[in-house]
Amino acid sequence: MRSEAMTRLDVLTGSWRTTLRNAWFLEPADLEVPGSATAEWLSDAFVDFRWTMEGDVGGATSEMVLVLGRNDAQDTYTALYHDERGVCRVFAMTFTDSRWTLLREDPDMHQRFTADLTPTRITGRWEASDDQGRTWRKDFDLIFDRQ
Repeated sequence: MRSEAMTRLDVLTGSWRTTLRNAWFLEPADLEVPGSATAEWLSDAFVDFRWTMEGDVGGATSEMVLVLGRNDAQDTYTALYHDERGVCRVFAMTFTDSRWTLLREDPDMHQRFTADLTPTRITGRWEASDDQGRTWRKDFDLIFDRQ
């Protein structure tokens, strides 16, 4: 049985067209990288969110997986991350009807994703900090449009 808190994530499920843009690490600066994403329920307990960039970013196709779940005892969401480089990370997550955030505060780097939600669009921004969150730099904007 799906909990009420997990049911809120249903707005993420489905197929999405993605656009990565305004990335500091891409040339030219205005390059837009298309992609796609799908989000599906895994049992009634998790959302499996997969994103693939169709363009060539940094010499390789990028594929990322987020598994979104919940810790009922602490009333918190958690996101497990993995990508084609073999990187694994854990993000604290918050989620409301109009806002989605992911936050990682590890010794090597802090990262955050903040996004505004509508039923047909997710408008997000990834940022990173090399000084434990005192200053942040934008990595890129990420837009999801429902297909």
